[in-house]
Amino acid sequence: MRALRILLIVVVILGGLFVLADRLAVGFAEDEAAGKLQTTENLDAAPDVSIKGFPFLTQVASGTLDDVEVGIKDYEAGTGTDGKTIRIDDLTANMQGVEFSGDYSSATAATATGTASITYAELLKTAKSEPTQVAPGVTASVVGLSDGGNGKIKVAVEATVLGKKLPNPVYVLSSVTTEGDTVKVHADTLPSFAGADIAEDRARAITDFEQKIDGLPGGIQLDKVQAAKNGVEITVKGSNVRLAG
Repeated sequence: MRALRILLIVVVILGGLFVLADRLAVGFAEDEAAGKLQTTENLDAAPDVSIKGFPFLTQVASGTLDDVEVGIKDYEAGTGTDGKTIRIDDLTANMQGVEFSGDYSSATAATATGTASITYAELLKTAKSEPTQVAPGVTASVVGLSDGGNGKIKVAVEATVLGKKLPNPVYVLSSVTTEGDTVKVHADTLPSFAGADIAEDRARAITDFEQKIDGLPGGIQLDKVQAAKNGVEITVKGSNVRLAG
């Protein structure tokens, strides 16, 4: 019995040391991966990198990590227009089947899924906010975006008729969709300003707009989008996503 107790104690101690070594190793790998990703994507701050699964050391031995989660705050995505960017508040991606080099200088995920959020204030910069003539004596511009419920965006349009600004904005509900690397906002119904007769194409020149979003980390692509409380929530996906190198 004494020998059995000693054996059990040794097993527990060795198991504890293995767990400790495993957690130290995964912490080191997460820090290294975060640093490489920060350099590769030219980020102002290191992203959050979390390597899932236990034990980590057996994954290292195989050369492939099962699941890696990456979180980036305030990511400046490209818009394809004169170097302009659009800020993504939160970008989170779950990478599966991540193959990496021994020094973590390169890592590629077989597949990736995730989410990205853009505030209404940021998306508003895309809309036509300068007064534009939509009919004789009538100018209009988008002055606000907010959650319209049921996955819709509520677009506030301010108008001036014969030199007099209307006291209240006109609101329209709009659908938001993705097409390739572009987020599109399309009004379900068109606004009417003091009974003015406005052609549909003129009205949509104000209410409808789109924003290209490219240059996401590792070549991740837009998938779907919907309106939420504080902005639009975008799902992203990708294959052969390059985290570093």
